[in-house]
Amino acid sequence: MKFYKEYKNLKVLITGTSGFKGAWLSFWLKKLGAKVTGLSLKPKNDERLFKLLNLDKLINQKYLNIKDYKRTEHVIRNSKPDIIFHLAAQSLVSEGYKNPIDTIETNIIGSANILELTKKYNIPALVYVTSDKCYFNENKNKVFKETDRLGGFDNYSASKASAELIFHSYFNSYFQNSKINIASARSGNVIGGGDFKKNRIIPDLVLSIKNNKKINLRNPKATRPWQHVMDPLSGYLNLGLKLLNKKIPQGTYPSWNFGPKLNNTKNVMNLTKEFLKIWGIKRNIQIMKKGLFHEAKYLKINISKARKQLNWKPKLNFRKTLELTVDWYKNSTNSKIANKIIQEQLEEFY
Repeated sequence: MKFYKEYKNLKVLITGTSGFKGAWLSFWLKKLGAKVTGLSLKPKNDERLFKLLNLDKLINQKYLNIKDYKRTEHVIRNSKPDIIFHLAAQSLVSEGYKNPIDTIETNIIGSANILELTKKYNIPALVYVTSDKCYFNENKNKVFKETDRLGGFDNYSASKASAELIFHSYFNSYFQNSKINIASARSGNVIGGGDFKKNRIIPDLVLSIKNNKKINLRNPKATRPWQHVMDPLSGYLNLGLKLLNKKIPQGTYPSWNFGPKLNNTKNVMNLTKEFLKIWGIKRNIQIMKKGLFHEAKYLKINISKARKQLNWKPKLNFRKTLELTVDWYKNSTNSKIANKIIQEQLEEFY
Protein backbone atom coordinates (compact mmCIF):
# COMPACT_ATOMS: atom_id res chain seq x y z
CA MET A 1 0.00 0.00 0.00
CA LYS A 2 2.53 2.53 -1.22
CA PHE A 3 -0.04 5.14 -2.28
CA TYR A 4 -1.87 7.64 -0.08
CA LYS A 5 0.61 7.48 2.82
CA GLU A 6 -0.30 11.07 3.69
CA TYR A 7 -3.32 9.65 5.53
CA LYS A 8 -1.05 8.44 8.34
CA ASN A 9 -2.17 9.97 11.65
CA LEU A 10 -4.99 11.94 10.00
CA LYS A 11 -8.31 11.90 11.84
CA VAL A 12 -10.83 10.41 9.40
CA LEU A 13 -14.56 9.95 9.90
CA ILE A 14 -16.34 7.49 7.62
CA THR A 15 -20.11 7.16 7.47
CA GLY A 16 -21.52 3.82 6.33
CA THR A 17 -18.71 1.67 7.73
CA SER A 18 -20.92 -1.42 8.01
CA GLY A 19 -21.56 -1.36 4.26
CA PHE A 20 -19.46 -3.05 1.57
CA LYS A 21 -17.50 0.00 0.37
CA GLY A 22 -17.40 1.52 3.85
CA ALA A 23 -15.82 -1.61 5.32
CA TRP A 24 -13.16 -1.77 2.59
CA LEU A 25 -12.37 1.94 3.01
CA SER A 26 -12.16 1.64 6.82
CA PHE A 27 -9.76 -1.31 6.55
CA TRP A 28 -7.62 0.47 3.93
CA LEU A 29 -7.35 3.72 5.89
CA LYS A 30 -6.54 1.86 9.10
CA LYS A 31 -3.72 0.05 7.30
CA LEU A 32 -2.47 3.44 6.08
CA GLY A 33 -2.21 4.56 9.70
CA ALA A 34 -5.21 6.89 9.85
CA LYS A 35 -7.17 7.40 13.05
CA VAL A 36 -10.57 6.19 11.91
CA THR A 37 -13.94 6.90 13.47
CA GLY A 38 -16.78 4.92 11.94
CA LEU A 39 -20.44 5.85 11.94
CA SER A 40 -23.14 3.41 10.80
CA LEU A 41 -26.08 1.26 11.73
CA LYS A 42 -25.23 -2.07 13.35
CA PRO A 43 -24.21 -4.50 10.59
CA LYS A 44 -26.92 -6.86 9.42
CA ASN A 45 -26.38 -10.46 8.37
CA ASP A 46 -25.81 -9.34 4.76
CA GLU A 47 -23.09 -6.91 5.93
CA ARG A 48 -20.75 -9.56 7.29
CA LEU A 49 -17.55 -8.01 5.92
CA PHE A 50 -17.50 -5.52 8.80
CA LYS A 51 -17.32 -8.42 11.27
CA LEU A 52 -14.94 -10.51 9.16
CA LEU A 53 -12.47 -7.62 9.14
CA ASN A 54 -12.88 -7.11 12.92
CA LEU A 55 -13.55 -3.44 12.30
CA ASP A 56 -15.35 -2.99 15.62
CA LYS A 57 -11.93 -3.58 17.22
CA LEU A 58 -9.80 -1.78 14.60
CA ILE A 59 -11.63 1.56 14.47
CA ASN A 60 -13.54 3.84 16.82
CA GLN A 61 -16.98 2.63 15.75
CA LYS A 62 -20.21 4.41 16.68
CA TYR A 63 -23.58 2.83 15.88
CA LEU A 64 -26.29 5.32 14.94
CA ASN A 65 -28.51 6.48 12.10
CA ILE A 66 -27.33 9.55 10.16
CA LYS A 67 -30.98 10.68 10.08
CA ASP A 68 -30.48 11.41 13.79
CA TYR A 69 -28.96 14.89 13.64
CA LYS A 70 -28.18 15.23 17.36
CA ARG A 71 -26.36 11.91 17.73
CA THR A 72 -24.46 12.44 14.47
CA GLU A 73 -23.49 15.91 15.67
CA HIS A 74 -22.19 14.48 18.95
CA VAL A 75 -19.83 12.11 17.11
CA ILE A 76 -18.53 14.73 14.67
CA ARG A 77 -18.05 17.35 17.40
CA ASN A 78 -16.08 14.93 19.60
CA SER A 79 -14.00 13.22 16.91
CA LYS A 80 -12.95 16.52 15.23
CA PRO A 81 -12.03 14.85 11.91
CA ASP A 82 -9.64 16.30 9.36
CA ILE A 83 -11.79 14.76 6.64
CA ILE A 84 -15.15 13.03 6.30
CA PHE A 85 -15.92 10.32 3.76
CA HIS A 86 -19.70 10.15 3.54
CA LEU A 87 -20.76 6.72 2.23
CA ALA A 88 -23.81 5.96 4.39
CA ALA A 89 -26.87 5.29 2.25
CA GLN A 90 -29.76 3.03 1.41
CA SER A 91 -27.95 1.53 -1.56
CA LEU A 92 -30.35 -0.75 -3.44
CA VAL A 93 -32.74 0.08 -6.28
CA SER A 94 -35.05 -2.77 -5.19
CA GLU A 95 -35.17 -1.54 -1.58
CA GLY A 96 -36.13 1.90 -2.88
CA TYR A 97 -39.35 0.37 -4.22
CA LYS A 98 -40.09 -1.50 -0.97
CA ASN A 99 -39.21 1.29 1.46
CA PRO A 100 -39.36 4.63 -0.36
CA ILE A 101 -39.63 6.84 2.73
CA ASP A 102 -36.58 5.34 4.44
CA THR A 103 -34.64 5.57 1.14
CA ILE A 104 -35.55 9.24 0.75
CA GLU A 105 -34.88 10.16 4.38
CA THR A 106 -31.55 8.33 4.56
CA ASN A 107 -30.14 9.41 1.22
CA ILE A 108 -31.38 13.01 1.28
CA ILE A 109 -31.96 14.12 4.90
CA GLY A 110 -29.08 12.01 6.25
CA SER A 111 -26.74 13.47 3.63
CA ALA A 112 -27.95 17.01 4.34
CA ASN A 113 -27.11 16.42 8.01
CA ILE A 114 -23.50 15.61 7.04
CA LEU A 115 -23.25 18.76 4.93
CA GLU A 116 -24.69 20.94 7.70
CA LEU A 117 -22.35 19.48 10.34
CA THR A 118 -19.34 19.85 8.04
CA LYS A 119 -20.22 23.54 7.81
CA LYS A 120 -21.02 23.98 11.50
CA TYR A 121 -17.78 22.40 12.77
CA ASN A 122 -15.49 23.66 9.98
CA ILE A 123 -14.37 20.20 8.90
CA PRO A 124 -11.49 20.86 6.46
CA ALA A 125 -12.60 18.37 3.79
CA LEU A 126 -15.61 16.26 2.80
CA VAL A 127 -15.85 13.55 0.12
CA TYR A 128 -19.59 13.10 -0.40
CA VAL A 129 -20.29 9.82 -2.20
CA THR A 130 -23.45 9.44 -4.26
CA SER A 131 -23.89 7.17 -7.31
CA ASP A 132 -23.79 6.93 -11.09
CA LYS A 133 -27.58 6.38 -10.82
CA CYS A 134 -27.96 10.12 -10.13
CA TYR A 135 -28.00 10.98 -13.85
CA PHE A 136 -31.15 11.55 -15.90
CA ASN A 137 -30.98 8.30 -17.87
CA GLU A 138 -33.11 8.00 -21.01
CA ASN A 139 -31.55 4.63 -21.97
CA LYS A 140 -29.82 6.10 -25.02
CA ASN A 141 -26.45 4.44 -24.33
CA LYS A 142 -25.02 7.80 -23.32
CA VAL A 143 -21.68 8.16 -21.51
CA PHE A 144 -22.42 10.53 -18.63
CA LYS A 145 -20.07 13.32 -17.62
CA GLU A 146 -20.28 15.19 -14.33
CA THR A 147 -22.17 18.22 -15.65
CA ASP A 148 -24.95 16.19 -17.29
CA ARG A 149 -28.53 16.54 -16.12
CA LEU A 150 -29.46 14.87 -12.84
CA GLY A 151 -32.64 12.83 -12.42
CA GLY A 152 -34.07 9.43 -11.54
CA PHE A 153 -36.91 7.17 -12.70
CA ASP A 154 -37.07 5.16 -9.46
CA ASN A 155 -36.95 6.15 -5.79
CA TYR A 156 -33.33 5.14 -5.24
CA SER A 157 -32.02 6.98 -8.31
CA ALA A 158 -34.13 10.03 -7.55
CA SER A 159 -32.85 10.07 -3.96
CA LYS A 160 -29.26 10.07 -5.23
CA ALA A 161 -29.99 12.85 -7.72
CA SER A 162 -31.65 14.80 -4.90
CA ALA A 163 -28.63 14.23 -2.65
CA GLU A 164 -26.49 15.73 -5.42
CA LEU A 165 -28.82 18.74 -5.74
CA ILE A 166 -28.59 19.31 -1.98
CA PHE A 167 -24.80 18.99 -2.20
CA HIS A 168 -24.60 21.59 -4.97
CA SER A 169 -26.93 23.96 -3.13
CA TYR A 170 -24.66 23.77 -0.06
CA PHE A 171 -21.56 24.15 -2.21
CA ASN A 172 -22.95 27.26 -3.91
CA SER A 173 -24.36 28.77 -0.73
CA TYR A 174 -21.58 28.10 1.78
CA PHE A 175 -18.46 26.40 0.44
CA GLN A 176 -17.60 27.99 -2.90
CA ASN A 177 -15.29 30.58 -1.36
CA SER A 178 -14.71 28.80 1.93
CA LYS A 179 -11.66 27.27 3.62
CA ILE A 180 -13.73 24.08 3.81
CA ASN A 181 -13.29 21.97 0.66
CA ILE A 182 -16.01 19.56 -0.42
CA ALA A 183 -16.64 17.38 -3.47
CA SER A 184 -19.13 14.74 -4.56
CA ALA A 185 -17.96 11.41 -5.97
CA ARG A 186 -19.86 9.06 -8.30
CA SER A 187 -18.69 5.54 -9.07
CA GLY A 188 -19.96 2.73 -11.29
CA ASN A 189 -21.27 -0.69 -10.25
CA VAL A 190 -18.83 -1.72 -7.57
CA ILE A 191 -18.00 -5.39 -7.00
CA GLY A 192 -15.33 -7.33 -5.12
CA GLY A 193 -14.87 -9.69 -2.22
CA GLY A 194 -17.05 -9.23 0.83
CA ASP A 195 -20.38 -8.04 -0.54
CA PHE A 196 -23.28 -10.14 0.77
CA LYS A 197 -26.20 -7.85 -0.06
CA LYS A 198 -29.24 -9.54 -1.63
CA ASN A 199 -30.39 -8.31 -5.05
CA ARG A 200 -26.84 -7.51 -6.11
CA ILE A 201 -25.50 -9.65 -8.90
CA ILE A 202 -22.27 -10.96 -7.31
CA PRO A 203 -23.74 -11.97 -3.92
CA ASP A 204 -26.68 -13.57 -5.72
CA LEU A 205 -24.33 -15.56 -7.99
CA VAL A 206 -22.18 -16.71 -5.07
CA LEU A 207 -25.25 -17.80 -3.10
CA SER A 208 -26.58 -19.79 -6.07
CA ILE A 209 -23.21 -21.48 -6.61
CA LYS A 210 -22.72 -22.41 -2.96
CA ASN A 211 -26.31 -23.69 -2.62
CA ASN A 212 -26.05 -25.61 -5.91
CA LYS A 213 -29.04 -23.77 -7.39
CA LYS A 214 -29.92 -22.34 -10.78
CA ILE A 215 -28.78 -18.83 -11.60
CA ASN A 216 -31.74 -16.45 -11.80
CA LEU A 217 -31.08 -13.21 -13.69
CA ARG A 218 -33.45 -10.28 -13.29
CA ASN A 219 -32.23 -8.13 -16.17
CA PRO A 220 -29.62 -9.98 -18.30
CA LYS A 221 -29.27 -7.28 -20.96
CA ALA A 222 -28.71 -4.42 -18.50
CA THR A 223 -25.31 -2.89 -19.23
CA ARG A 224 -23.27 -1.59 -16.30
CA PRO A 225 -19.80 -0.08 -15.64
CA TRP A 226 -18.40 -2.91 -13.47
CA GLN A 227 -15.38 -2.06 -11.34
CA HIS A 228 -13.45 -3.56 -8.47
CA VAL A 229 -14.09 -1.76 -5.19
CA MET A 230 -10.41 -0.76 -4.88
CA ASP A 231 -10.57 1.47 -7.95
CA PRO A 232 -13.30 3.94 -6.90
CA LEU A 233 -12.01 3.92 -3.31
CA SER A 234 -8.60 4.94 -4.63
CA GLY A 235 -10.37 7.79 -6.40
CA TYR A 236 -12.03 8.90 -3.16
CA LEU A 237 -8.67 8.77 -1.34
CA ASN A 238 -6.99 10.74 -4.12
CA LEU A 239 -9.76 13.34 -4.11
CA GLY A 240 -9.66 13.57 -0.31
CA LEU A 241 -5.96 14.47 -0.27
CA LYS A 242 -6.43 17.05 -3.02
CA LEU A 243 -9.22 18.67 -1.00
CA LEU A 244 -7.19 18.64 2.22
CA ASN A 245 -4.12 20.09 0.51
CA LYS A 246 -6.20 22.65 -1.41
CA LYS A 247 -4.90 21.43 -4.76
CA ILE A 248 -8.18 21.70 -6.66
CA PRO A 249 -8.35 25.06 -8.45
CA GLN A 250 -11.08 27.49 -7.43
CA GLY A 251 -14.04 27.37 -9.78
CA THR A 252 -13.67 23.64 -10.56
CA TYR A 253 -17.05 21.90 -10.87
CA PRO A 254 -17.20 19.98 -7.55
CA SER A 255 -18.40 16.55 -8.76
CA TRP A 256 -16.20 13.70 -9.97
CA ASN A 257 -16.81 10.39 -11.77
CA PHE A 258 -14.66 7.43 -10.68
CA GLY A 259 -15.74 4.69 -13.06
CA PRO A 260 -13.93 1.89 -14.91
CA LYS A 261 -12.49 1.92 -18.39
CA LEU A 262 -15.30 1.84 -20.94
CA ASN A 263 -14.44 -1.72 -22.01
CA ASN A 264 -15.37 -2.85 -18.47
CA THR A 265 -18.96 -1.95 -19.34
CA LYS A 266 -20.70 -5.29 -19.98
CA ASN A 267 -24.21 -6.61 -19.68
CA VAL A 268 -25.32 -8.80 -16.79
CA MET A 269 -25.33 -11.98 -18.90
CA ASN A 270 -21.72 -11.41 -19.99
CA LEU A 271 -20.65 -10.84 -16.41
CA THR A 272 -22.47 -13.97 -15.22
CA LYS A 273 -20.91 -16.25 -17.85
CA GLU A 274 -17.43 -14.88 -17.22
CA PHE A 275 -17.84 -15.18 -13.45
CA LEU A 276 -18.91 -18.84 -13.73
CA LYS A 277 -16.05 -19.56 -16.13
CA ILE A 278 -13.46 -18.10 -13.75
CA TRP A 279 -15.03 -19.97 -10.82
CA GLY A 280 -14.70 -23.16 -12.88
CA ILE A 281 -18.32 -24.25 -12.63
CA LYS A 282 -21.36 -24.69 -14.89
CA ARG A 283 -24.86 -23.65 -13.92
CA ASN A 284 -28.18 -23.33 -15.70
CA ILE A 285 -29.08 -19.68 -16.21
CA GLN A 286 -32.74 -18.77 -15.93
CA ILE A 287 -34.28 -15.41 -16.86
CA MET A 288 -36.78 -14.11 -14.32
CA LYS A 289 -40.16 -12.75 -15.42
CA LYS A 290 -40.11 -9.10 -16.42
CA GLY A 291 -41.96 -6.42 -14.57
CA LEU A 292 -40.53 -6.72 -11.06
CA PHE A 293 -39.40 -3.09 -11.20
CA HIS A 294 -37.85 -0.64 -13.62
CA GLU A 295 -34.06 -0.62 -14.06
CA ALA A 296 -31.97 1.36 -16.54
CA LYS A 297 -30.82 -0.59 -19.60
CA TYR A 298 -27.57 1.29 -20.15
CA LEU A 299 -25.20 3.05 -17.81
CA LYS A 300 -21.72 4.40 -18.60
CA ILE A 301 -19.75 7.21 -17.02
CA ASN A 302 -16.99 9.43 -18.40
CA ILE A 303 -13.87 9.60 -16.20
CA SER A 304 -11.75 11.97 -18.29
CA LYS A 305 -12.04 14.77 -15.70
CA ALA A 306 -10.52 12.65 -12.90
CA ARG A 307 -7.85 11.37 -15.30
CA LYS A 308 -6.77 14.86 -16.35
CA GLN A 309 -7.22 16.88 -13.17
CA LEU A 310 -6.46 14.30 -10.44
CA ASN A 311 -4.09 12.08 -12.44
CA TRP A 312 -6.29 9.16 -11.35
CA LYS A 313 -7.15 6.12 -13.42
CA PRO A 314 -8.65 2.68 -12.73
CA LYS A 315 -6.11 -0.12 -12.54
CA LEU A 316 -8.22 -3.25 -12.88
CA ASN A 317 -9.73 -4.53 -16.12
CA PHE A 318 -12.92 -6.58 -16.30
CA ARG A 319 -11.19 -9.98 -16.21
CA LYS A 320 -8.92 -9.08 -13.28
CA THR A 321 -11.83 -7.58 -11.37
CA LEU A 322 -13.70 -10.88 -11.59
CA GLU A 323 -10.62 -12.98 -10.82
CA LEU A 324 -9.98 -11.06 -7.58
CA THR A 325 -13.65 -11.27 -6.66
CA VAL A 326 -13.87 -15.04 -7.25
CA ASP A 327 -10.62 -15.58 -5.32
CA TRP A 328 -12.05 -13.87 -2.24
CA TYR A 329 -15.37 -15.74 -2.24
CA LYS A 330 -13.81 -19.15 -2.92
CA ASN A 331 -11.09 -18.87 -0.30
CA SER A 332 -12.31 -16.60 2.52
CA THR A 333 -13.43 -19.38 4.82
CA ASN A 334 -12.73 -17.44 8.02
CA SER A 335 -11.91 -13.96 9.29
CA LYS A 336 -8.13 -14.42 9.19
CA ILE A 337 -8.13 -15.47 5.52
CA ALA A 338 -10.64 -12.75 4.55
CA ASN A 339 -8.30 -10.15 6.08
CA LYS A 340 -5.25 -11.65 4.43
CA ILE A 341 -6.73 -11.73 0.93
CA ILE A 342 -7.95 -8.13 1.09
CA GLN A 343 -4.60 -6.93 2.41
CA GLU A 344 -2.76 -8.84 -0.33
CA GLN A 345 -5.02 -7.39 -3.03
CA LEU A 346 -4.48 -3.85 -1.72
CA GLU A 347 -0.72 -4.35 -1.56
CA GLU A 348 -0.55 -5.82 -5.07
CA PHE A 349 -2.40 -2.98 -6.79
CA TYR A 350 -2.09 0.01 -4.43
